[in-house]
Amino acid sequence: MLARLERLLLDLAVIAVIGLGLLITLSVILRATLNSGIPDTVVMVTELMVAAIVLPLAATTAARAHIVVEFVSNYLPWRAQDWLVVFGSAVGLAALAPLIWAGWREALHVIESGSFFFGQLSLPKWPGRVIFLFGISFCWIRLAVMMLGDIAAIRAGRPVIERAPHIPQEEI
Repeated sequence: MLARLERLLLDLAVIAVIGLGLLITLSVILRATLNSGIPDTVVMVTELMVAAIVLPLAATTAARAHIVVEFVSNYLPWRAQDWLVVFGSAVGLAALAPLIWAGWREALHVIESGSFFFGQLSLPKWPGRVIFLFGISFCWIRLAVMMLGDIAAIRAGRPVIERAPHIPQEEI
């Protein structure tokens, strides 16, 4: 079920990117041709960027596609590398927890207060805050599930990540 939710969030992020492209293109065309524009374009672009960046985080985590620096860890034994992956997941969980807390407080605040952006359309603030909270929360859940799976794999003697066969430095 988590994979289906990640896929849904990824699809929503794709829709947000397409919306960003259309909104910006239309705004530029209107400014160049009619000396007009779409009201509150900056607000809409900002909110769509939140969706485009945060929603695919869980799918990125599931694919282990985050940026990693391996120039030191590749020289360690495989078991040490596996435990470094678990350690990195634990650090990630600890780093995301305050973001979830702050996102929850902010989303609750804007929903309760009925906050909106000042502009011609008076767009509400809550959608972007809720999208941020969902994206970060699902990333945290995916990372926790992966960390538990990685620990189970280490205990069972299985590798945590797929590895290419090691090529000695002399052969490179």
